[in-house]
Amino acid sequence: MTFPLRPRDIFDELRKEVVGQDDALREVSVALVKHLVGHPAPNMLLIGNSGSGKTTLMRAVEQFLSRTPDLGDYANVVRLNANVLAEERQGYGKAVLGRLYANARKRLGPSATPDEIVRGLQRGIVFVDEVDKIRATVSGQPNVRGIVAQEALLTLMENENVEFEADGMTFVINTAQVLFVAGGAFEELYEAVFRRATIGQDVVAMKPVVVVSASGEVREELPFRLGDYLKYDDLFRYGMTPQFVSRFESIVVLNDLAENDLARIFVEPEASVFRTSREYFKRFGIDLQITRGALVAIAWDASRQKRLGARALRETYRRVIRNLEFEPAKAGVLTIDEEMVKRAIAAREAGTR
Repeated sequence: MTFPLRPRDIFDELRKEVVGQDDALREVSVALVKHLVGHPAPNMLLIGNSGSGKTTLMRAVEQFLSRTPDLGDYANVVRLNANVLAEERQGYGKAVLGRLYANARKRLGPSATPDEIVRGLQRGIVFVDEVDKIRATVSGQPNVRGIVAQEALLTLMENENVEFEADGMTFVINTAQVLFVAGGAFEELYEAVFRRATIGQDVVAMKPVVVVSASGEVREELPFRLGDYLKYDDLFRYGMTPQFVSRFESIVVLNDLAENDLARIFVEPEASVFRTSREYFKRFGIDLQITRGALVAIAWDASRQKRLGARALRETYRRVIRNLEFEPAKAGVLTIDEEMVKRAIAAREAGTR
């Protein structure tokens, strides 16, 4: 039987929610199709600055699986924090399987048999967030918690049979069909590779370029993209063990979001900052609007805060909208214009609010 979906179909759906990360979406779309048809799918390591879209991407995958006919059985996606799971007393591997089992049971309903729940577990997708927090070494010293967490997760990804208990029964699970996706900001990794790139060690030294924003402001930047310079040795030096990294057949570095990407993120997705804000004001009979100039000003300000990505949009917008949210005007049209944004940014720069 021919599988009805192609990677391009999934890519087009995910792209409605994830902006500026087309390369990552292509990789994820191919891996997802392989996972759905039972073909060996590559475990993925997503590296990207805070706010670049790692969590948004995996949430989009989960929503896509849930709403697509005949794929509900594969919608067993669990998102886990590596730093928190490292504290699990029952063991990292058992904790992951336990959550997959509980999620499958919830999705399949009370009439599901244990065998059906186990099949739902084995079709699962595990997203481990903040995986950079379980380093094997920190400042040159061994980090026992990180070593244990990496080894436990490694055991799961090596398709070994893992025993765990649920509903008063003992199960032995082979994780060969579980897709693992890990993500992290790896902030010190960025800095280490950036230093190597800027001083020209092993690579051609970068030269600054002049960038002109949509609003006409000019700044000078070094055109650094981690994916162009990253080596496996960089990950090893960071504290990720060779055995652990080798289990990720696909290492994807997400893009830093450009000004035009941030502008789209601010208004386009269903759960965007501006759409959510419009819903709030609609409750008071107010039609919230924003001018093109104001949108450009918010995106430009957010683009200057490199390590925050899309999260910077909320910080900038909060300064513009907070007083209006506290005392909503009378019913009618409320328009956010460029001057309002510039006043809010100027007040922040001056430290007056």
